[in-house]
Order: sequence, then C-alpha cells, then structure tokens
Amino acid sequence: MKIIVFGAGAWGTAMALSAAAHPAGHGVTLWARDGQQAAAMRAARENPRYLPGIPFPETVALASGDGMAALAAAADLAIIATPMSGLRSTLEHLRDVSVPVAWLCKGFEAVPAGGARDGDAPYGLMAHEVCARAAPRLRAGVLSGPSFAQEAAQGRPTALVAASADAGVRELLVEAFHGPALRVYANEDIVGVEVGGAVKNVLAIATGLCDGLDLGLNARAALITRGLAEMTRLGLALGARSDTFMGLSGLGDLVLTSTGDLSRNRRVGLALAQGLTLEQAVQSLGHVAEGVYSARTVVQRARHVGVDMPIAEEVVSLLDGHTTPREAVARLMGRSPAAETLLPG
Repeated sequence: MKIIVFGAGAWGTAMALSAAAHPAGHGVTLWARDGQQAAAMRAARENPRYLPGIPFPETVALASGDGMAALAAAADLAIIATPMSGLRSTLEHLRDVSVPVAWLCKGFEAVPAGGARDGDAPYGLMAHEVCARAAPRLRAGVLSGPSFAQEAAQGRPTALVAASADAGVRELLVEAFHGPALRVYANEDIVGVEVGGAVKNVLAIATGLCDGLDLGLNARAALITRGLAEMTRLGLALGARSDTFMGLSGLGDLVLTSTGDLSRNRRVGLALAQGLTLEQAVQSLGHVAEGVYSARTVVQRARHVGVDMPIAEEVVSLLDGHTTPREAVARLMGRSPAAETLLPG
C-alpha cells in the first residue's frame, strides 16, 4: 500500500514509521509543511525536532511544499496529522481526491475570532463535522486511542481504534496499520471516538493539576472517574454510543493521558500547580498541548447542549486566569452532594 502522511510532528512521524514497519511493506511518504524541516529530516534520516534518535527506514520518503492533492491522489490512503487548527485547510486541499482520508487530530475546532463561518454553528465542531463542510465528498474517518508518539515510533505495543461511518474506510485503516506492534480495532461510532479524544486532553490538565498539588492517589482516581462521567454525558448528548467510552478512545485514552509522564496535557497541569503561568507552561513543552486549545471549545459545546461538565469548566477558568489551582479544587470539592451517575437521566 502507498500511504501519505500530511504533518511531520511527533504523532504524524510515529504513524509514518508504524506504517513503514508493517509486514506488508507499505511505501510511506511523510509530508512536512516546513521545507527546512523536511530537508533536515532527509539529511538526518530521522525527525530531529520531534522524535530524535529514532531512525527512518529506507521505505519512508520525505516531501514538502505544494501539490498535496497530487500526492494524495498517487496514494492508496492519506493521513492528516496536523493539529486540529490545521485540519480544515488540509481537508480543503484534499476535497476532490478519491482516496480515503483519515485524521489523527483530537479536539473541537475553535470558532474564529470574528465569529462562526458561513454555514457553521456558533460552537466548536468535531473533526467529522469540519470534513462535512470543507470536503463533503471525501471518504473519511479518524484514527485515535491511547498512544504516545515516542512509544509507537519505537515499536512498543499500542492499540488504536479506526472510526468511520464508511466500512471501507475502517477496513482500509485496519489493513494499513494493524500489525505485530500495533493493534487497530474498527468502530463505526465516530462521534464517540472524537468526543473521547477531545475531552480526555482537558481532563488530563485537571489530573496534572491534582498531582502537582500533591492531593494524593484517591483524588486522582476520583477525578478520572468523574471525568469519564463528564465525557460520557457530552458524548451521549451529541449522539455517541455509551459503550464507546468504555473502550480505547474513551477510558483507555483518558487513563493514559491523565497518568502518563509523556502526556503534554498532564504536564501543563503539573506546571500550573507549581505556579507557572500558562504561557510559561506551554513554552516549556516545545510541542502542542491540545487540551489548552480544546478546553474552551469542549465547554462551549457542552453548554450548547445543556451538559454539566464541572471539571472542564474549572480547567477553563484556570486557563483563563480567573481562578488559582487551589481555588479550582476547592470549588469542585465544595459542590453539593449528588447521586453517582455516569449516564444522563
């Protein structure tokens, strides 16, 4: 199979390496927006900026610049590995290609500063909703789940979920990536998979905050569990299936991102608990922490459908500088008693 990966960040590079290591012997092209980055990777035969020390096999080619549609048209599968903010523009480049397309980004698209685009709702859209507007004829889906780029690139055991309303897209993603070190499960619930991928980043900031304040393991377990309830409530309100949140893109990704030391979102929470400003916390990463950008859009969408998400609300208040870490925790603990519920109603 010929696979093109658009986006040479850590996760795009990791998926390119995973595809190149597949027993079927896929040919993979990794495309970088920055021509200088592509040249550096070509010279070093690795990604020195995002995954240093992990060599590229000979089956990985490097590309950059214009001609994205032509590159996709020459492949059997196109993967979009940009941040959520770059998804729409990439889809617009690929809108007329006939090959299946899948994205790796997690989050809801932010509403532009000047307000919603013509035809868009006044709240953040999920990735498949962006695709429906930017490239409605594409056969498309998402590849998501509990995964750190560094471990996947090293060939450590990883499991993902391929979600799409199109069975052919799900099957192609499984065929492209399922191998000895990477298991890929098919799921038709693209709404649930995308909600899980967006919300877990926000909850990971909260869990990092909890650990940074040294509140203990009891508090961490409570936060993750109640966070899963928030995630599930929002997903069901948007049309997802409840069982999706017990799977890889729900509970699995939430646990990994909330507790794993490689989690950028968790590290933002830890830094904020230590007294760093949000700007200092983000600058210390050197990578994008999607939860910082998606927290507001998650809460915005939840408010629109009338879903209560107190943990996510406190994260937004903290990121906006309206509260301190300890005040946020105190407000969560001071909420009125309630019956334990995971599902609405």
